[in-house]
Amino acid sequence: MATQAQVKPAASKPLYTGPIFDADAHFWETDEAWSAYLPEKVKADWGITFRKGPSGDFAMYVGPRKVEISADHLFEDGRVPAPGKLHEWLRAMKEGKAEIDLHVPKTPDMMEPEARLALMDRWDVRGSILFVGNMITAISYLDQPAAAYEVLNAYNHWLYDQWKFNYKDRLFAAPIVTLMDLEKACDQVRWCIKHGARLILMPMGPYNGKAPAHPDHDPFWAIVNEAGLRVVFHVSEAIYMKDHMAVWGEPVQQSRIRQTAFVWMHGYSERPVVETLSSFIFWNFFERFPNVKLLSAENGAEWVPAMLQKMDKCRGMAKNGYWPGGQLKERPSRIFARNVSVVAYPEDNIKAIIDQVGNADWILMGSDYPHAEGVEEPRIFAEEACKGVSDADTAKIMYENGMRFMGLTP
Repeated sequence: MATQAQVKPAASKPLYTGPIFDADAHFWETDEAWSAYLPEKVKADWGITFRKGPSGDFAMYVGPRKVEISADHLFEDGRVPAPGKLHEWLRAMKEGKAEIDLHVPKTPDMMEPEARLALMDRWDVRGSILFVGNMITAISYLDQPAAAYEVLNAYNHWLYDQWKFNYKDRLFAAPIVTLMDLEKACDQVRWCIKHGARLILMPMGPYNGKAPAHPDHDPFWAIVNEAGLRVVFHVSEAIYMKDHMAVWGEPVQQSRIRQTAFVWMHGYSERPVVETLSSFIFWNFFERFPNVKLLSAENGAEWVPAMLQKMDKCRGMAKNGYWPGGQLKERPSRIFARNVSVVAYPEDNIKAIIDQVGNADWILMGSDYPHAEGVEEPRIFAEEACKGVSDADTAKIMYENGMRFMGLTP
């Protein structure tokens, strides 16, 4: 007979036990990502390197410019923050144990597709969207069009070599596309489509003083629409906020440790994604390009109910006003429901969000693996975010909505 010390409580059944589609996962780049295709003529001023600078910090540099945020988490020995351990690290800091080391060596599944598929099989993840690694922090530094296309095109070439854009209809890597130059953007997206891209990652905000959905950009969107591409707006520094933050005396492109709550709230939070998505809807974009689907990734979802309510109200207020893309034929909230999906945070109150919006058909899960901010493995997302949510809606969030977003059969 077992003693009391030997008796272990039975493991509780997971809240969700079905298959998973992970709509927000990442990789870490190999060294070749930064040099394999980059032309020599731009390496000095725009090449991405990792080194110790005058301050002694090991950080990422775009040409001579230090990417301040990178010094918060990069190590010269290549270690990275442990997946899903951010909350544990913050708790240790609160308890006065800031010296705790939650950094780990990169593993093969973080850097190449077959190892990632093997990990996904263990987790019963049927498909996953893959976003960039350290490049996400450098995009806002690529503020000169000619150089930006050289750097991004070189990076996309490496991404295709390393991961493919569609790996066995299970891993969907997102090349980066920018509308800074219309002709080059058209060439860029054609190349992505030719190489099998099912979705693209674009920086949030306007381009050249115009909304991305402005008719001047229609030649680009016609290509995207014909291919039925998904377009993703992933959290990053939206560089168009730089000028707005400046009038408040709030600098951007700085270490997160020194970033103020004001910038977190207004410059690096929901505002860029709300402005970007609502702009597409108010410009009547989907009337012209119904095959394009948009996704917000790693911006959370708690802003959605207020955005939908406000868009519907403002449509009524502007009913007899100026509609540069043509008057909307139906409520913005209905247009959103057909054309936009959102990856929620695991800490979001998803039940409250569903109750306010009325359905869960647009919500996707994302593990953020292998980043520290997400969950250690995808199934934990349901445990954290789906308490009180119906079984049917949980299945939508964890699997069905993501599959449908990618045009796959659940």
